[in-house]
This record gives sequence, C-alpha cells and structure tokens, in this order.
Amino acid sequence: MKTLFRQTLTVSIFAVLLTVAFSAGAALIVVGDLGGEPAAPIFDAVNADPGKVPANTAALPPPPPLSLSISDMLPVSTPEMSPGTVAARPLNLPGMPPVFVVGDDAFSRQWLTQHATVLSRMQATGMVISVRDEQGLNALRQLAQGMPMVPVSGGDLARRLALTHYPLLITATGISQ
Repeated sequence: MKTLFRQTLTVSIFAVLLTVAFSAGAALIVVGDLGGEPAAPIFDAVNADPGKVPANTAALPPPPPLSLSISDMLPVSTPEMSPGTVAARPLNLPGMPPVFVVGDDAFSRQWLTQHATVLSRMQATGMVISVRDEQGLNALRQLAQGMPMVPVSGGDLARRLALTHYPLLITATGISQ
C-alpha cells in the first residue's frame, strides 16, 4: 500500500513540475517544420470578437456554397484505374455492403447493362469514378435502373484494394467482374 501511495505521489509531483516548467515560459522546441501555409489567419478569424472582421481575411478560403449540386462534384477522374479486365479474388470485409465501380465508358456501360438486375437485387451502391459531366452520369443512372450512384474519385479505393481496372463489384467476400 505504501509503495502504491509513493508511486501516486511521485507521478503527481512530476505532473505539477511539468506544468510549472511549461507555464514558466519554457522554450518551445520545434521537432519538424515541413513548410506549408500559416494557420494564424484561421485562428484570428475563430478568435475574433463577434461582428469584428479580422484584418487579414484575404487568406481565408471562401465559404462553401449554401447548397451543392451534382454538377459541383464533376468532373471526376481516377488516374489510378482504367477500364479493363478484373481478376476475381476473395476479401474478408465483414459488414461491407455491395458496391459496384464503373466509369462513363463503353465497357462500363455494357457491364452495367449486363449486371443491373443482379446488382439491384443485392441493393448495391454505385461509385462512378470517371465521368465528365452530368449528362454522362445520368446516362449511367438510367442503365442502373434506379440504384443509387455517386460520382467519387476512386484513388483511395484503388490504393487500398490494389485495383487497376473497372468495372467491378466489391462485396464482403470478394471482388469480381
């Protein structure tokens, strides 16, 4: 019991000493400075008095629009992936809902037409990883027979699952075409 008390007291004293050292104006040590943009303008805006506009607001990014539309998300491209043949392989992703990956190209349109019924039965969601405009997206959505489809870059997905080609289907148990 005495040992536990001494350890607790030692830890408490150490914490107090650290607090005193830092509040006494101990020098800040920069471990690494990789450059970048200063964050000061953002903090100035956050800490400003209500109704007072900070002097350096030109450095702040413009506010987002009040509402976003599909055309605000286009065009979408995924240079890491291209239309092509995909070798089936197993995955172990418990709880992963079915997701299909397509682009606005002839191979994807043919694949989507061929698999639309099965994808719909699975309640799969579509990721359109390569599309220039809303017209192309709408054409793919018509082929998908009402399944949800969203334009999104597939770069992260390509890296994480070592994908180079599409169209494809990803389920909890595997990747297939």
